[in-house]
Amino acid sequence: MAADPAAGAALTVATAPRREAFAALRHGDFRTYFVTGLVAMMADNVEHVITYWLIYERFHSAALAGFAVISHWAPFLLFGVTFGALADRYDCRRITQAGQALFILASFSWAILFLTDTLQAWHAAILLIVHGTAGALWSPSSQLFLYDVVGPNDLPSAVRLNATSRNLGILFGPAVGGALLVGIGPAFGLLVNCLLYVPLIAWLFITPYTGHMHHGAARTAQSLTLADALRTFPAVARHPVVLSMVVLAGATSFLVGNAYQAQMPAFAAELASAQGAFGYSVLLAASAAGSVVGAFVLEAWRPLRRPSVAKAIGMGVAWAVAILVFAATASYLVALLALFATGFLALGYGSQSQTIVQLEAPPDRRGRFVGLYSMAASGMRIGSGATVGLLGAAIGIHASLGLSALAALLICAGLLLLARSSRVAFG
Repeated sequence: MAADPAAGAALTVATAPRREAFAALRHGDFRTYFVTGLVAMMADNVEHVITYWLIYERFHSAALAGFAVISHWAPFLLFGVTFGALADRYDCRRITQAGQALFILASFSWAILFLTDTLQAWHAAILLIVHGTAGALWSPSSQLFLYDVVGPNDLPSAVRLNATSRNLGILFGPAVGGALLVGIGPAFGLLVNCLLYVPLIAWLFITPYTGHMHHGAARTAQSLTLADALRTFPAVARHPVVLSMVVLAGATSFLVGNAYQAQMPAFAAELASAQGAFGYSVLLAASAAGSVVGAFVLEAWRPLRRPSVAKAIGMGVAWAVAILVFAATASYLVALLALFATGFLALGYGSQSQTIVQLEAPPDRRGRFVGLYSMAASGMRIGSGATVGLLGAAIGIHASLGLSALAALLICAGLLLLARSSRVAFG
């Protein structure tokens, strides 16, 4: 549709971040949040390692394993905007602490149920939901907290480094979880895991940043109602830059997400050099390693430090191509390189789109906009279970992943054409 020049120009809006690399690390409170958040994210993944093993050993239930994935992402989909509204209205330190407390409750409950040998399937289902809700609650408040600590100029650096912290937690979590599982057993391992959340909780009592006091907007007094949450959707539609980033995140998550990770044993079995536990483990780690490397490269390379809609979508296009290569290749080396590239590029378009949403959102509704983005980027991953997993059962996982990646590629390419047009605006 035709649009005024200002709207078209908005599609290529960019910030002017500081010139130096790792600018967010200039802020002492960000450095502390980076470290304590990394430990908390590692604890999140330690719990995954141990509890997924418990579920397999106790129940041998594919349905419960599938529910574990659904319960992890469903809270983002159902409550993303509402949790964003909470971040707009209340102290983000306390919301983050509440999320960490839910993580502790889940780990502690798993440990007690296992020690007393009373764990049943319905217990596992409830605790999986609690764990997923904790992550969804933490997400918007974390982003508003970052904005308050570093301000708009250093926000791109903060978002990239925060994503690096998250990916380092994902990378180290399985190793620590496996060590605890083997060394002291699942129950005591989970009790130790509870302690890993404590540093972030304790530090949040000390830091003065609330998500609203310094660079962030003042807390809003808008009601936390369903009608208010629903108003976020048309509000985002009036901001073409934000809408383009939400569509990018939602399309890539719904069509592909990280569903191919759950299918990795089948992919590994068909790659001659990947057979065996070591080859399979390396495939699993390749994406996370790419994300960590990507964060540092994007932070250090000046041309990519400046986020823009065109760059974000361009990396989304390249990510879809990398997924297509992984789906089609019969070479273990090519598969590893493709997975590494997917991690690198996902970190790139994810951090850029997250930054743009924060910078473009109205200050009094920033949390809601961030919550909607979180809903698209994380909650929509539920759909990839069908587009990759269920479709794969019918036509094969290579074909289902390839078709899903092709659909994502077409959507990203369409967004890129719109972003480069001065006559077209979203909404």
